[in-house]
Formats: sequence, C-alpha cells, structure tokens
Amino acid sequence: MAVQEHRLQFPLSEADARRLRAGDLVTLSGEIVITAGMPTHERLLRCLDGSEALPMPLHDASVMHLGSFSRESEGRFEVLYLNPTTSTRFNPFMPRLLRGFRWHAVGGKGGLDHASAEALQEVGGVYLSFLGGGCTLLSRAVQGVVEVGWSDMLTHYRLVRLRVEGLGPTTVGIDAQGRSLYDEEKASVQARRAAIVAQMDAARMGGS
Repeated sequence: MAVQEHRLQFPLSEADARRLRAGDLVTLSGEIVITAGMPTHERLLRCLDGSEALPMPLHDASVMHLGSFSRESEGRFEVLYLNPTTSTRFNPFMPRLLRGFRWHAVGGKGGLDHASAEALQEVGGVYLSFLGGGCTLLSRAVQGVVEVGWSDMLTHYRLVRLRVEGLGPTTVGIDAQGRSLYDEEKASVQARRAAIVAQMDAARMGGS
C-alpha cells in the first residue's frame, strides 16, 4: 500500500487516528502538549491515582515527547525551539497513561514498546516519529504558548500546550491497528542475526 500524506488538526481525534496507517506521513496543526520529563510522567501517574490535580485538561490530548528551550520574560513564557526526545525512556509509564487519558496521538523519537502499542490499539491512538535533530525545521512551526502546567518544575519538564502550524512531517511509527514499524524492524534484524554472525565468524577465520 502506498504511503499517504495527511495534514491534520490536533489534538487528533480517535476517528482520524484510526484512519492512519504505519508509514503514513502526518503534518500537525492546532494544539499539542509537550514535555521531555521522566518526573513529569511520574507526576501524571499520581494524577491518575487521584493524589494530585492535573494542571490542565489532558484527556484526549495529543502529547509529544519534545524537548524545548524556553524563556520567561515579564510573565510571558516563550518556546524558542523544539527537538524530539527518546520515547523509549517512558515505556514503563505509557500504557497506563494512554489508557487513563485516552491519548489518540503521542510522539517523539525511538518508538514505544509492544505494551504501549497494545494500549494505542485499545484507545485508538498512533505514535508519531519526529525527525531526530530536526530542531530548525520543527521550531518554525511554533505559533505560541497556550498554557503552561507545573511551573515548579524545570522548564523542559513542564507540560506546555503549544499552538503549532505545519509541524512535521512526522511518520506514523505505530498505528491504531497495532502495527509497529519498530517491532517489524527488530524482528527483521533478529531474523538476520544468525547469518550476520556466521559471516563475521567466517571473515575472522579467514583472516587468522
């Protein structure tokens, strides 16, 4: 099936998420929530447990693992640039967060594990893979800060709701049908592993 390109409004709806397929390209406009913090994810779990209040509405949000450089001046919070951070760090948190908040789009770089892919399939969500090191391209899409949550945290750990226009393109790395390009690539590498090791052994023996 040919790769499809989509320009979609965010936060992404479940209906739009379920129409996407792994490998499709998606450009984002609208509102997303960003954070790069492990402590932030731990705090979100406490919100689900009821031990802490959410700093902003997060149900059905589109939450991206994007680091940022920000500044505060005269009470104004400004995001100067974005860069994706590695999502695999958040694997222990994501299945419960996805189910608890019903996020229909999450993203970052490096993908998520099988448990997270199952949760995405359950809630009707996708994982969007951002270009690693694409800071300049991604930062041009920032239109402004809508709200900031947990200002007591380091700036790149805070929850920041951003307004963006033309962010991307991103690649659907995991779709709402449960297909994961990351799992497929891992399986492909494992299938070739024996042959690669045999070739290395043969080369080593030939050189001895």
